[in-house]
Amino acid sequence: PAEPTLVLRLKFLNDTERLARVRPGDTVGALKRTYFPGQEQQVRLIYQGQLLRDDAQSLAGLHLGHLSVLHCHLSPPSATPAAPGPPGPRGPAPAALGVGSLALPLFVLLLALLWYLQLQHRHVFTATATTCLAGLTLLVTFVAFAMYRR
Repeated sequence: PAEPTLVLRLKFLNDTERLARVRPGDTVGALKRTYFPGQEQQVRLIYQGQLLRDDAQSLAGLHLGHLSVLHCHLSPPSATPAAPGPPGPRGPAPAALGVGSLALPLFVLLLALLWYLQLQHRHVFTATATTCLAGLTLLVTFVAFAMYRR
């Protein structure tokens, strides 16, 4: 008797789906070779939140039912030689502007304001406050050089 076939739903990150006809005795590796030829190393299959790492595992061992969903993640091929042709204008990707990237400039601005106030209103600042301001300025300077040194 012929082994029954299962239909699996292969769901991708962009919410597209493909149907795959498999036999319960097939392995995860056979599924990858059949439906992702030449991309077996780049495809990651996830079933019920678990990454299917073992290509020798049978689909029956996963207890897959008819129309079970396998999530598929295709990673880009690693270190492939570039195709000949004129290179496109590629620069570094712009960094996301977040709180962390604004922290140091904000501290520098705050220190500049405090130094301005210290110079304009010396009578308000004690010797201890001026010493602390100088120490804080030195600390922020070291942090700035450490962050931007390359």
